[in-house]
Amino acid sequence: MGKAAALCGGGTRGLVSLLSTVPCLACHELPAMSADPGGRGGGGPAGGPPAAPPGSDTYKGWLFKWTNYLKGYQRRWFVLSNGLLSYYRTQAEMAHTCRGTINLSTAHIDTEDSCNIVLSNGGRTYHLKANSEVERQRWVTALELAKAKAIRMRNNQSDDSGDEEPASQSDKSELHGPLKTLSSKLEDLSTCNELIAKHGAALQRSLSELENLRLPADSGEKIKAVNERATLFRITSNAMINACRDFLDLAESHSRKWQRLLQHEREQRIRLEETIEQLAKQHNSLERACRGAPGLASGTASIASTAKGSVQSAKGEASDEDEETEYFDAMEDLLFPSHRRSGSNLSGASEDVTSHQHPKHSHEESRKVRRTRIPDKPNYSLNLWSIMKNCIGKELSKIPMPVNFNEPLSMLQRLTEDLEYHELLDKAVKCESSTEQMCFVAAFSVSSYSTTVHRTAKPFNPLLGETYELDRLEELGFRSLCEQVSHHPPAAAHHVYSRRGWTLWQEITIASKFRGKYLSIMPLGAIHLEFHSSGNHYVWRKVTSTVHNIIVGKLWIDQSGDIEIVNHKSKDKCQLKFTPYSYFSRDVPRKVTGVVSDADGKAHYVMSGTWDEKMECSKIIHSSHGSTSTEGKQKTVYQTLSPKVLWRKYPLPENAENMYFFSELALTLNEPEERVAPTDSRLRPDQRLMESGRWDEANVEKQRLEEKQRAVRRRREAEAVEALEEGKDYEGYTPLWFERKVDAVTGELICVYKGGYWEAKDKQDWSVCPDIF
Repeated sequence: MGKAAALCGGGTRGLVSLLSTVPCLACHELPAMSADPGGRGGGGPAGGPPAAPPGSDTYKGWLFKWTNYLKGYQRRWFVLSNGLLSYYRTQAEMAHTCRGTINLSTAHIDTEDSCNIVLSNGGRTYHLKANSEVERQRWVTALELAKAKAIRMRNNQSDDSGDEEPASQSDKSELHGPLKTLSSKLEDLSTCNELIAKHGAALQRSLSELENLRLPADSGEKIKAVNERATLFRITSNAMINACRDFLDLAESHSRKWQRLLQHEREQRIRLEETIEQLAKQHNSLERACRGAPGLASGTASIASTAKGSVQSAKGEASDEDEETEYFDAMEDLLFPSHRRSGSNLSGASEDVTSHQHPKHSHEESRKVRRTRIPDKPNYSLNLWSIMKNCIGKELSKIPMPVNFNEPLSMLQRLTEDLEYHELLDKAVKCESSTEQMCFVAAFSVSSYSTTVHRTAKPFNPLLGETYELDRLEELGFRSLCEQVSHHPPAAAHHVYSRRGWTLWQEITIASKFRGKYLSIMPLGAIHLEFHSSGNHYVWRKVTSTVHNIIVGKLWIDQSGDIEIVNHKSKDKCQLKFTPYSYFSRDVPRKVTGVVSDADGKAHYVMSGTWDEKMECSKIIHSSHGSTSTEGKQKTVYQTLSPKVLWRKYPLPENAENMYFFSELALTLNEPEERVAPTDSRLRPDQRLMESGRWDEANVEKQRLEEKQRAVRRRREAEAVEALEEGKDYEGYTPLWFERKVDAVTGELICVYKGGYWEAKDKQDWSVCPDIF
């Protein structure tokens, strides 16, 4: 008792020392619970983990992970916690080295056979194997539950982003609410402490009285043992309350400091908001004054010069891809290169590197008459900052954007604009050598960026299950189909078949970084192109698009980064470099350069041009090593023949500046057509209203469609959780016209066309299509 009393005021340290010397009754009754008893993950070689304790968010165990063709599957330790699946080589590595992590909230979970699991997230794919079917099912259940929980947590934070209280009220509640709750709970603990002390003392007295009674020897020993445990109980409760009281004193002493700091930060933020809003208003006033000035031209030339001036004022700030913070799916494909009409004008067949005669529009006589204009864009003035200032710190993909910042096309239609210069691929079919063919493929990859100089508006985010077809089989020889196959992360699958000898397919998702002044957009996913007769299979990826002057100023776009095009049959390569704009550079703005080389690394052609105007190729007749660059690399000097134009951008239609700078093809993409699927983007009501100039009605309709989609998503998630809790399989959302397969070339899990759409169109049988509009 004396030792215990001395430790009573010693806080938690004295308690720990005492607990190490006094046996605890619970230790003889309840074994310690662990998510991995014995550290072997279930006893098997790769054993899946046992069921986690109730309420636990962590799941651990051994699985086999595919590494490469040399090593095959390797045993790894996996930890599932807080919606993240991480793996290590051994359990000891958990303290210092994580080999990889995948976020389940945006991942696809698939099962191949009785023991395999496939997880994919963007460009990352894990192929896993359990020791048995039972262990595989345990892991799949745990992964699905963790994914559903992570999605619910994310949606709870973002679904109501537009219905917020003023910042000051929100900050006050965030500051005072937790402190008030903490104080209340600690007062409850103090009350419990007084009661424990009161009843503990009474119990002690009763036990002391029992000791003084004349009882058999064995009874006295038992009473003494109970007395010791009562003393230990009182010491434990006192130590707990002492620790809580210390914490309360510390919180109270620092709360005033925290309040002052938060108040200062809040005032600074308010001042910053007011300053930027004032700048934005002044900028809008200047723009209106400039438009109203009598001496200024309003045509395309003046707009182009304004855009050029905006570029020059940027002081060469390129996209900073090495920043740490990333916001995925930001503003859902804002200003993503729409692959517009940057096509194969070829400026006459005589300049064609292949010397094939192929006029610009050889099938014009068979074309159906299509529209050449849309209603002019209304002149609504809306400040982007008025929306963005209430969304600081939030995921940009969840910001509710009005149609004022959109153009009347969906992302699926923008993706279809890749085919603006399909003639380049038609010409590539007839090339005699693979390196010659590579030049046309490279020009085609550059042409998709040609109208991003002017197209700074945001396309509509497709709804899950939304489709878009472009059937120009009779006119231009190809038919194209796009489908939105995932909403979070947003992913679109695209398939094009040409009867002139080529097939193109891709699945694109978007990652982005927002830095206040600019937004960097990184398309993820590979583009595949295969020529039927030769079997040449080309693969490449898109470069980074950077949108400048997000908050204040005139929006302008730059493209930067490298594209590597690989012919996986012949092993030919083309390295293209998109040079970022720099105020101090003497290079031509928007410059693109590249070299086409064969499987042995020998260079055959030099590519040069700009991504907004034209691309040329020059045949190399001799190469030699030049001087050493400042970076220590050996320069190569090429002697070439005269350059020949492969692609030149088509001029924009008349009055394009009042029609969202749409090209001739873009003007026809949203033209109503009969017999299309009920999920086609042409039938989307908010987009149609916006095109007609009825923007207020379009905003109301856009909110209705988004809320309808959210309701469907919540219902699907609830069904998934219910099925998993009942031990049933839940397939989740499955695309209608595409299916997920592992690509034989890249090893990635991508959506490929499985067929059936054009047959359904011929029969006009759309019974499988959901009601999304």
